[in-house]
Amino acid sequence: METHPRAKLGPAGRRALVAAIEDGMTLKAAAAAFNVSPATAHRWWHRKSDASLDGATCDWWRDRCSRPRRSPRRLSAAEEEPILRARRETGLGPGRLAGIVPRARSTIWKVLQRHGLSRRRRSERQGYRRYQWSRPGALLHVDMAELPRFRKPGHAVTGDRSKTGFATRHPLALVYLHCVVDDRSRYAYVEQHQSRDAATAAAALARAIDHFGELGLAPPEAVMTDNAYAYTKSRAFRALLAAVGARHITTPPYTPRWNGKVERFIRTLKTAWAMAHTWPSSSERSRALRSFIRYYNRRRPHSPLAERPPASVLNVRGQDT
Repeated sequence: METHPRAKLGPAGRRALVAAIEDGMTLKAAAAAFNVSPATAHRWWHRKSDASLDGATCDWWRDRCSRPRRSPRRLSAAEEEPILRARRETGLGPGRLAGIVPRARSTIWKVLQRHGLSRRRRSERQGYRRYQWSRPGALLHVDMAELPRFRKPGHAVTGDRSKTGFATRHPLALVYLHCVVDDRSRYAYVEQHQSRDAATAAAALARAIDHFGELGLAPPEAVMTDNAYAYTKSRAFRALLAAVGARHITTPPYTPRWNGKVERFIRTLKTAWAMAHTWPSSSERSRALRSFIRYYNRRRPHSPLAERPPASVLNVRGQDT
């Protein structure tokens, strides 16, 4: 049986308290013996007495519902209907619904909770289909990530929120990671730059294609990116794809799962490298990037690859990004 979280006595203690009173102990003495107030001893003793008079002595020790027997100010079903209809039509919370229906925010929340509508229902996940190109190097996933530059660890790591703890970043506050991931093998190529413009993105992809060529892979058949201007509005990017004979695949708006392999790689890159340690500075963090990419490609097991590293799919040794 569930008891009230602030109850002084459980079911066994309540029975023992009443039994002690029945054996001749006074209410004050019984309350002191069970470390409760006389009012608590009085309540349970009279509940047992009232239950005995009614002939229902089996459940007198149970907690009663704290809900009042009468709620004269509760809204009727007709008065609740405009609130429920506005919630279904707009999906807004109590605060904004208060501007639509003439009710207090607390009243609206109680109505929504009573009908199971106080929490917004998450829409079911859209249908998806896993895909994987058969040849390594045929499809390349491309994306960018940004990281802050700093001279020493900031307040988010050290907890120092003084003036000196905040003023630790460089004037150029961000660096950009240009990431290229092979669809079949998950082999990753990463370059760090201080710019994310179209020329830098195209040059990084060109070096990535050359690197994959050194691994023995043919030029890509397609390159997938999001709709960033550095990819979709760049003449250099289009010229590079035309030179290698690759078509450009762009993801639909608000569907990063299309390019999910590089998105997931960026998440791993941040959690397992960029945020895995308290780096003395962003320069130290940058120097460790090469070794992490080497570990990621050569040794880190990948579940889609039967717990093998990407280099094992390419069957190469001694290569690095």
